[in-house]
Amino acid sequence: MASDADTAGAWVTVDASTRRRILAHTPEMMVVEVEFQPGGVGAEHAHPHLQSSYVKSGSFTYTIAGVARTISEGEGVVVPSNACHSAETATGGSLIDVFTPAREDFLPA
Repeated sequence: MASDADTAGAWVTVDASTRRRILAHTPEMMVVEVEFQPGGVGAEHAHPHLQSSYVKSGSFTYTIAGVARTISEGEGVVVPSNACHSAETATGGSLIDVFTPAREDFLPA
């Protein structure tokens, strides 16, 4: 089944140091690229989606359910559904996040 997005979507500004774009999605899964400037922070939050994050570039400290882990280019983590988590980067970098099901709140209105 083809995705709903044949090409990458437009960049969306999350905050002053972070932006994201949907690379592909179906109702069951979504692939998102997230770019962080040095010092960027993904504030602590939780959502019902299972999430996998792959570090495309840079280095990130992920805190998942109170446990911190630093991951670098080529490494990844899995965030369980409803787990409180955050990410921060001193270096800046890019993540590829995969969500299941798709993050409907990321879709354009």
